Amino acid sequence: MKTEKNFLVEVLISNKAAAKDPEGEVIHRDLVKSHFPQAKSIRVGKLLRFEVEAADTLEAQRLVRRMCDELRIYNPAAHDCQITPGAPR
Repeated sequence: MKTEKNFLVEVLISNKAAAKDPEGEVIHRDLVKSHFPQAKSIRVGKLLRFEVEAADTLEAQRLVRRMCDELRIYNPAAHDCQITPGAPR
């Protein structure tokens, strides 16, 4: 019998590397460039945290991947989706 645990799984959705990032460019230009010249670029992304019930870390990661893919939480043509499973809670 499997024992289910709660896992916190983080999903980072960002524009693909080759895609423009207008929001990041505006932040860089207006907020950072004039005060912090050391910052060479900014890319904006979206961080989602899912708490899911699963038998283990791999199952939690697969479940969240399925949710993201099936529910179209991101657009695979335009975005990268990085999933990082956490320890049981």
